[in-house]
Parts: sequence; structure tokens; C-alpha cells
Amino acid sequence: MADARTAASRPLSPHLQVFRPILTMMMSIVHRITGGALYVGTLFVVWWLVAAASGPEYFAFVNGIYSSWFGRLVLLGFAWALVHHAIGGIRHFLWDFGYCLDKATATRMAQINIVASLAITAVIAVIGILVA
Repeated sequence: MADARTAASRPLSPHLQVFRPILTMMMSIVHRITGGALYVGTLFVVWWLVAAASGPEYFAFVNGIYSSWFGRLVLLGFAWALVHHAIGGIRHFLWDFGYCLDKATATRMAQINIVASLAITAVIAVIGILVA
């Protein structure tokens, strides 16, 4: 068994202070954040569905909140989180099978994830504006 002096002199596990941030690392962090945001966003979807089932007055109240500029901004953020997380999930799915693991391809996929999620979210926003 190691004594206390040996254990105290061992280096700590490397963390963000040790590593220089790279795109794939940041995308992994954003993937986790968007996953958490989707939990919160799902509560907003449930609230909207419960309001729809509760009656026209309460539905009009909730729909009025979602139709405000702030509500639309939150819904746009939820849409981006959903799209970004889904594309990141495809990336992780490919990695699980051992594909696209080399540094250049992983970086390119991270770049594609950013551009594609922003582009698809922009299309969703335009469609939302045209329909509304």
C-alpha cells in the first residue's frame, strides 16, 4: 500500500488547465451542453402540450408567451440545440464504429457540425417566419 507522501507527490489528472482547447474538445463540451438544454426545452414542449389539453384560454396564454420575441428566441435556441445535438450524435455514432477517428477527419466533421447546424436552424427560422 502506498504511503501518504507517495500519493501526494503524484500529478493530478489533466484537465482544461493543461490542454489547449481544440475544436473537437469544444464540440464535445457543446454536445453535452446541448443535451442538457434539450432536457429543459422538452419541459417547454410538455408545457405547451398540457396547455393545449387544458383548454383554449390557457393555451392562448402559453401560446402568447411562445409567440413573443423572447419566446421565439428561446424556441430558436431549442431548435438549434436539437439540430446541433442530432448532428453531433451522428458524429459520435460513426466514432463508435471506429470511423472518422483520424485528427483531420474529426476536425472536419466538427466544422461540418457547426456549419450544418447553423444552416439548418436558419432554414427552420425562415420557415417559421413564413408560416407565422
